Formats: sequence, C-alpha cells, structure tokens
Amino acid sequence: MSRIEQIVQLVENGDVERALALIPKVKAEASDEEKYMLADQLFSWGMLDEACAIVEELSLRYPDEGDVLLFLAEIYIELDEEEKALEILTDIHEEDPLFPRACLLAADLYQMQGLDEVSEQKLLKAHEKLPNEPIVQFALAELYFANGQYAKSISFYEKVLEHETTVAGTFIPERLAEALSLLGEFEQALPYYEQTVQKKIDSHTLFGYGFTAFQAEYYQTAIEKLTQLKELDRDYIPLYLYLAKAYEHEGDTKKSYDIAKEGLLVDEWNKELLLYAGKIALKLGEQEEAETYLRKAVDIDSGYVEALLALAGVLMHNEQYDEVVDCLEYAMKQGEYDPQFEWYLARAKHKLEMYSDALNHYQEAYTFFNNDVDFLEEYGYFLIEEGDRERAKAMFQELVRLDPAHTEAAQILLQLEEE
Repeated sequence: MSRIEQIVQLVENGDVERALALIPKVKAEASDEEKYMLADQLFSWGMLDEACAIVEELSLRYPDEGDVLLFLAEIYIELDEEEKALEILTDIHEEDPLFPRACLLAADLYQMQGLDEVSEQKLLKAHEKLPNEPIVQFALAELYFANGQYAKSISFYEKVLEHETTVAGTFIPERLAEALSLLGEFEQALPYYEQTVQKKIDSHTLFGYGFTAFQAEYYQTAIEKLTQLKELDRDYIPLYLYLAKAYEHEGDTKKSYDIAKEGLLVDEWNKELLLYAGKIALKLGEQEEAETYLRKAVDIDSGYVEALLALAGVLMHNEQYDEVVDCLEYAMKQGEYDPQFEWYLARAKHKLEMYSDALNHYQEAYTFFNNDVDFLEEYGYFLIEEGDRERAKAMFQELVRLDPAHTEAAQILLQLEEE
C-alpha cells in the first residue's frame, strides 16, 4: 500500500491526525504526480491549506502546466483569495487546452465582483474556442439571464437544449419558460412550462406557469395551475390575485370575489388584493364592502393612486363629497398626483358649492382631458352655470367636433351661438 493510499484509508477511518502526520513524509519522498494526486484528495476533503501548499510548490516547478495552474486557482477561490486566482487564470495561455475552463472560472469571479462586461468577454473567448460546448453556452445564457438580457439568454439556452436538458442542476426548459415569459412571449413560454411541470412540481414553477397562461389569455389553464398551487401552498399569496382575475375573465365574478376574499384571509394587508376585492365588490353591487376594502388599501398606502381613484369614485357615487375632497387633497399634500384627482375635486367642490375652487380644478383637468367627451360636457355645463357662456361655447364646439353624433351637445352649442 502506497503512502497516499495509507493517508486515504486513515482519513476514511476517521484517524485524521495520523493521516496529517504522514503528509510531510509524502511531500518529501513522493513523485510530483503522487503529490498532485495527494493534493487533489486533500482538496476533496476540504483540507485547503494543506492542498494549497503542495500545489503552490508544484506550480513553481511547472509554471506552464495549465492543469496545475488551474488547480491552484480553484484552491485560491475556495480560500476566498480571488485576486490570486485571477492572476493565475490570466496567465494560462490561449493555446492551452484548459484555457476555456480558465475563462469560465475567471468569468465567475468577475461576475461576483459586479464586472459583468469583463465576465462576458471571458465567456465569449471560451465560446470562440469551444463554440459547441454546452457548459460554455450555459454560462453565457446564465449571465445574460441574470442581467435581464433575456433575448440573448434564450438563444444560448436553446443551443444547450440541443445537447442537454439539465446543466449544473438547472432544468433548461424552465429557464426558457421564465426568459420567454419575462420578454412577454407568453404563448411561446407555455410548452416549456409544461415540460417543467412534467419533471417537477413546486410553487415557483406553478405560479410562473399560471401567471404566463393568464397573460397569454389561456384562462382555464391559469385557473388549473393556480388552483393546483393553492392546494400545494395556500400561503403563496401572489396566486390569489391572478386566480381571481382568471375567474373574472371567464365570467365567474362571484368566484373571483370569493378567491380575492380567500387571499385576504391569508394576507389581510395585501393592498393589491384589497383594491381588486373592492373593484369586484363594486361589480357585484356590494357598495359597502367595496368601500371597506378600498379604505383599507388607502390606509395601508396613502399614496396608492389606483386605490385612491377607486375610493373617490365610490365616495362620489355615494355623494360623500366632503370625504372625496379630504381624501384627495391629503394625498396631494403627500406628493401624490393623478390628473383624475383634478376632475374628481372639481366635481366634488361643485357639488359642495365651492365654485371658485371647482373652476380652478376644472381648468387644471382640462389640460389632460381636453379630448374627453364626458369631461368637456361636464365642464361646459359648469361654465354655463357660472355664466361664462363664451368659454362654455368653446367646450361644446370641441365636444361636437370630437363627437358629431352627440345631438344634445349640438343643440346646446346652437343655443349658445344664437345668443
């Protein structure tokens, strides 16, 4: 039994102390090949310092041996000595068969340092040397995916898929599904999601599949996958919004509302779900429930513009004009703004007989809604009430130009022009 075999046996038997005591003897008497083998064994056991000492010595004797240099670089990486590793990796010559592997390692290090462009250059050099190597193609695909360059990542994932379905524990069809979905290519993503769920079922995959099916307007598929996800993990809160929306698109508003409320039992502070529940309650004629949900959404986020507008709409419908003014003016003081605020405030203050303020808001709103027939009609009637018939005439002229079939507006305009 050789000394290296003795060391292996001692470590495997748990007698690490005796094994380490033999290492100096081996280093002194063994051949360089045996030393390399010993270093490799020590590395696999996590004895990095011991392995490093041997390989550093070998690298001095064989400064042009790519396998020795690459091994030393790998040890330095494990020892968190990235700069030393990079020095070695850049010394490996382009003609060395291990050059592509050196580029891959260097690319990983540069990416860890946030130097993505340098990382890309290293990977492209490896790709030049090994254009059909799946590992290199996969590394480029992963880099582009991580940087949000999904179109570039897809072309490389597709190349990998010609040879392998799984690389480094990553299922390539799943990556393709995610990349295509993130690009908005929802329909193209669905077959890859189907391949993925044939291999594994987890919350992330099921949600991605359901969300993508929803975006592709395959609502029954979305319902099927998101329901499956709900059965697997009812606390996966993002599923409820899209499952509820899918039922709404399928015409089942009551089921949509039930799903939204079910989601709120899991997370009562989810403002998006509260907004959606409020809107669906309105469709079902549940005014009080709608107001409750919308108020809570605004309480959670006083600057949630979409919820503010929905709540203001409910309050306007209920003739709660003071509350409309309080709600929107508070939001504006907090720095939130939407042109619709001006229109709602104009209407509410008109109803509250705050005519001067209402006029100011109508004037502001006109900047945004001068092509909106409903706004022009409302503003025009307000101006008539205020006695400003010339400006009212201008509103109705614009309205009739936009909608020649609006007979009532045409009659009002005729009366204004005859005065």
